Amino acid sequence: MASPEKLFQVPAPGARPGDTPDFSKLNLPAAGEMRRPDMLADAGDMMDLAFGLVGVLDDKHEAVGEWAPDMAPETLREGLKTMVLTREYDNRMLKMQRTKRLSFYMKSLGEEATAVAMVQALSDADMLFPSYRQQGALIQRGADIVDMMCHCISNGRDNLKGRQLPVHYTNRDLNWFSVSGNLGTQFPQAVGWSMASALKGEEAIACSWIGDGTTAEGDFHAAMTLASTYNAPAILNVVNNQWAISMHNSISRGKAASFASKAIGYGIPGIRVDGNDYLAVYAAAQWAAERARKGGGPTLIEHYTYRGEAHSTSDDPSKYRPKDEYKAWPLGDPVERLRAHLIKQDEWDADSHDKWEADCRERVAAAWKEAVSHGTLEEGPHAPTESMFEDVFAAQPWHLRRQRQELGL
Repeated sequence: MASPEKLFQVPAPGARPGDTPDFSKLNLPAAGEMRRPDMLADAGDMMDLAFGLVGVLDDKHEAVGEWAPDMAPETLREGLKTMVLTREYDNRMLKMQRTKRLSFYMKSLGEEATAVAMVQALSDADMLFPSYRQQGALIQRGADIVDMMCHCISNGRDNLKGRQLPVHYTNRDLNWFSVSGNLGTQFPQAVGWSMASALKGEEAIACSWIGDGTTAEGDFHAAMTLASTYNAPAILNVVNNQWAISMHNSISRGKAASFASKAIGYGIPGIRVDGNDYLAVYAAAQWAAERARKGGGPTLIEHYTYRGEAHSTSDDPSKYRPKDEYKAWPLGDPVERLRAHLIKQDEWDADSHDKWEADCRERVAAAWKEAVSHGTLEEGPHAPTESMFEDVFAAQPWHLRRQRQELGL
C-alpha cells in the first residue's frame, strides 16, 4: 500500500510570505504564437487554445500574431482612460473605507483589462452578469461614478436602498445584472438569460465573470452543462487571478492543466488568454461574441492574470503570499502595457498620461464630494425604513402588510 503522503495531497503555492516570488516554471507561450481558428470551428479542433496562452502584445509593445485585432487608436485610448479612471476610483474608495466612510471595498488592481476590454468588444444590448471586480466594465458602460459611490456608502441615493454590500452594483439601464455575494450564481443565470434571448430571436448575448476559486462551486458545472446542452450564446469568463482569498488556484484547478481546459469535457471551446494584455482580451471577446451571434454557442475564456491587492478590505494577503509578488508577475501590468503600446504607435505620450491621471483624481474627488452631499454612512440619510417592504412582490402579501402596519409605516 502506498504511503499516506502519496495517497493524500494538499496543493501549495510556489511561494509563501518571506519567500522570493518565482514564476520561472510557468513556461508561457510568447505573444503571437497561438493560432486563431475560424469562429465556427468545432470545439474539438481547438483544444490547444485551452493549454496555451493567447497574447498579442510582445516585449517590444507591438501587436503581433493572428489574434491582433484591428482597433482604432481612439478605441484603445478610450480603454486606457477607463482603466486609469477605474484605478483612481478604486484608490479613493479604499482610502474612504480605511477612514471608516464606507464599510467594505474590493479593488481590481491588475484585473482592469479583463473587464474593460471585454465590455468594449460587446454590444450595449448584451447582458452582463458580473462578479465583484468588474467595476471597470460598469464605468466603461457609462455608469455615473457618483451613483456607484452612493451605493457603496448606502446613502439616500443608493439605488439598492441599502440591500446589498458595497461594490455589489446593479444597473438595469446599462444591462448590468445585480452582483451576487453567493459566488457562482451568475453563471447559470447568464446561461439562462442567453437561452431566452436566443428563443426570442434576439442577437443579444450574455457575458459573465467568476473567479478561479468559484469554478469549484456546483453552479459552475451546472452552467457549463446547460450552456453545452442548449448551445447558449454566452461568454463565460474565469478570471484566474491566482488566489481565491487565501486559497491558491492549485486547489480549485485540481489536476487540470488550466481552467480553460475544463471546458473540453463539456464540448465547449476553452481559450486561455493573457488577462493583462488589453488587445488579447478584446480579440478573444470579439471572437467569442461573433461565434455566439452566429450560432456557435458558448465560449469559456480563462483570463490569466494576478490580483494585485488584497481580496477585499477584510483580507490581509501578507499572511499567505510574498509581499511583492505582484511586482514579479511576468505578464506585467495591463495599464502600463497598453500605455507603452500606444506610445510606441505615437498615439499617446507620457505627458498626456500624467495629465489624464491628474484629471481622474480631480474627477473622483469631486464625485466623492457630491456623493456625500446625498448622505453619509455614519449620519445618513439612508433609504426610508418602509422601503424594506418594497420592490420584492408585485402585490404585497398579507404578512408583510401586517408587519408594516405594526411598525406604523
